Amino acid sequence: MTEILHAFREEHEVALTQSMQGLLSRHLPEERAAEADRNRVFLRDVWKTLGENGMLGLGMPEVFGGSGGGVAETAIVTRELARVLPSMAVDYVLCGMVGRTIIDSGQHTDLIAGLASGDRIYSYALSEPGGGSDLLALRTQAKFEGGSWHINGQKLWISLANEADLIFVLARTDQPEEGRSQASGLSLLIVPAVQPGVQANKVNLAIMRAAGTCEVFFTDAIAPADAIVGERGRGLHALRGTLDVERVLSAAISLGIGHGALDLVLRYVNEREAFGGPISRYQAVQHPLAESAAELTAASLLVEHAARQIDAGLPASQESAMAKLVAAECVSRLVDHASRVMGAMGIAEESAMQRFLRDARLQLFSPVNNDLVRSIIAQGLGMPRSY
Repeated sequence: MTEILHAFREEHEVALTQSMQGLLSRHLPEERAAEADRNRVFLRDVWKTLGENGMLGLGMPEVFGGSGGGVAETAIVTRELARVLPSMAVDYVLCGMVGRTIIDSGQHTDLIAGLASGDRIYSYALSEPGGGSDLLALRTQAKFEGGSWHINGQKLWISLANEADLIFVLARTDQPEEGRSQASGLSLLIVPAVQPGVQANKVNLAIMRAAGTCEVFFTDAIAPADAIVGERGRGLHALRGTLDVERVLSAAISLGIGHGALDLVLRYVNEREAFGGPISRYQAVQHPLAESAAELTAASLLVEHAARQIDAGLPASQESAMAKLVAAECVSRLVDHASRVMGAMGIAEESAMQRFLRDARLQLFSPVNNDLVRSIIAQGLGMPRSY
């Protein structure tokens, strides 16, 4: 494995890396990862194993049933999952974001223990068919009637909605006050997923096939009176603390894909022979992979820096945006080089490279499109807002 390229080199971080690699080698070998991807299956037994070993509770306080630690530790687990099965890394990031939202709000902390153990699964329902990055365009409504919330609307690209016990839904509960942003009046509500008013249908994507991506229909779905997370009408504020973390962990997914692809292609070029020797002796093979390795190292250090900024309680919006951008772009180039070097073997179903090649595409536009990330960075540099 390309260990030399890893950031996060504190002693406990090295131990966590080794622990995760050992755990995955036993419980998620390549054969299982390939089967899960091919059959679009969420591996609940592996998820439960992660919980039993304290991985799902990272970044959540021990007093509530979590494992402690911060973004740096969570990024390590994210990266190692993505090295094997990027789909599960996407779900792992979702788990962390839900936990952080709960902790930041100071409410519903009794939900943490089930999340951290893997006994319960929670999902986020933010994006809609008419708006991805533009959350202000959402149309899902929540009205308080008869002592409970009634939710109506449609959400799209929602991970694990079909597996979830609870869904955290962003919906409009109030009309925006005059002179205030459209963000005013949006609330985040916890909605029980198993009820007649909630229908989650799987969406078969060509990428992240085992992540359990769904479209969700809410038809007079019911949530209790205390379902709101944070303050009523300030749902985006309840989510704000997760944005920088989400970008860092998205970058960690890219790093994991990059490490997995680089490991695979380096084995291939040293074993594959042509014209009397291994193809790794040719500069046309060496140079693109050497450049990709250098870029991956730089991206790793940027992700580490952003994670440590957040863990230290320092502003990290620019750093997290840059980490997300650089890691995604770098890994997109890396998997392209690697798959071309491997030729037909790089797109064969028997090879993990085709999975890395597909899954790396998502990183360019999720959880936020890289063009919007560029605009966010530009605004942070003092240029006018362009979106």
